[in-house]
Amino acid sequence: MNQSIIHIALVVNDYDEAIDFYTKKLHFTLVEDTYQPEQDKRWVVVSPPGSVGTTILLAKASKAEQEPFIGNQTGGRVFLFLNTDDFDRDYRDMVSNGIEFVREPKEQEYGKVAVFKDLYGNLWDLLQLNEDHPMAKRAR
Repeated sequence: MNQSIIHIALVVNDYDEAIDFYTKKLHFTLVEDTYQPEQDKRWVVVSPPGSVGTTILLAKASKAEQEPFIGNQTGGRVFLFLNTDDFDRDYRDMVSNGIEFVREPKEQEYGKVAVFKDLYGNLWDLLQLNEDHPMAKRAR
């Protein structure tokens, strides 16, 4: 059996501001932006540079009960984990692009990590796994 998680939905306030943040500040690729007239919404998918795995579906809050979750999808815990092949390069680039880090870079037993906020306040780990970490081969 082969299965995979293809998308993770991220609730956003506005499609265009989210696309701008992810493509310009984090250098993600805009994979798809398709209007769906029957639902009067857009199907917007972004992906980290060079990634062939799970993508992020930017899902605009369409109901009042969804709005409180913008920026707080996991109740204040780190939500997403962005692995990189060059932590220092990406950290410097993100800082120069105005990304707010709430925990500075730190060496851990599994690799190097720092925590940043996306445009809505969701917490992300920027990390570079050590080569011997079990997930390191899967993250490439």
